[in-house]
Amino acid sequence: MAAKNIDIILKVWRQKNTNAKGKIETYELSEVSTDSSFLEMLDQLNEKLISEKETPITFDHDCREGICGSCSLYIDGRAHGPQTGNTTCQLHMRSFNNGDTIYIEPWRSKAFPIIKDLMVDRSAFDRIQQSGGFVSVNTSGNTLDANAIPITKDDADKSFEAATCIGCGACVASCKNSSAMLFVGAKVSQYSLLPQGQVEAKNRVQNMVRQMDKEGFGNCTNTGACEVECPKGISLENIARMNRDFLLSNISSDK
Repeated sequence: MAAKNIDIILKVWRQKNTNAKGKIETYELSEVSTDSSFLEMLDQLNEKLISEKETPITFDHDCREGICGSCSLYIDGRAHGPQTGNTTCQLHMRSFNNGDTIYIEPWRSKAFPIIKDLMVDRSAFDRIQQSGGFVSVNTSGNTLDANAIPITKDDADKSFEAATCIGCGACVASCKNSSAMLFVGAKVSQYSLLPQGQVEAKNRVQNMVRQMDKEGFGNCTNTGACEVECPKGISLENIARMNRDFLLSNISSDK
């Protein structure tokens, strides 16, 4: 499809800081190429605002390749926009029509406080990961070959699929309970399915679930919105696996 230029109206959430009261501001943007990405469109808007001596819109981004999970925007009522299976930075303006009004908001969750405008603090995910999302190994010059430990292909595939989670937070933003269980379930699963991760499996799931609750995330009620909106297609099976591991860890706990 040949590129064309469109004119759009943007309804953007503006908020000076965490404690300030935010509001929706309206901007008109002309000559937007349908070949440009959504973030490039925001760059174009910011250039316009700067030229008009106005404050540019703050939004989070890094790789712009769908890998880092930084570009967390709620677009027209959906996490990462109207396309399924991609991040905001992979969304292109060809998904919109001339004259469209586009609503752009940050993630909405108590655990993700707004820093400014469209940027939120997702360090809660980092603290959950730090609480148990790792494998303790001795790497003092005795590195083992990757094929030294036999692992069934089915388990390896499921672990790899769980590990594709980029920690963007779309699951939290899409959930009516602001639950992070898809994220935590994926991080628990990627280790518990492998022999290297099974040694610390009991402590890992307990510590990560405890930290998740401490951060203020809600619980899962199996609505399934997280799986639908996840740009990497992380399965709800990971939540079920985490719940099983958590239950078993409490039954067998010697604490």
